[in-house]
Amino acid sequence: MTSFNDRERAEEAKFAMDENTAFRIAARRNRLLGEWAAKLMNLTPEETEAYKKAVVQADFEEAGDEDVIRKVLGDLTQAGCDVEEATVRAQLGESAVEARRQLMSES
Repeated sequence: MTSFNDRERAEEAKFAMDENTAFRIAARRNRLLGEWAAKLMNLTPEETEAYKKAVVQADFEEAGDEDVIRKVLGDLTQAGCDVEEATVRAQLGESAVEARRQLMSES
């Protein structure tokens, strides 16, 4: 019985660690996407920091990535940047790869 309980606790710990890692990767990905968009919008360094935080916050509106894509695409359009949704989605994917790479290199 003890080994079953130990295995159950180990699985729960692994699940929690995986969820934490996924959250950290998503937050870093969103910051990287915000930084990319801020460059396109020619924001100042202070505005860029605030914008990156706003993109991370946007991810809490609904499940999935649509809220982040909608925010960034809307902001880019409002700023007069000629960027298509497919470009934002591609950059989101590239940012996810870079975020995972950065996080794993810190470990």
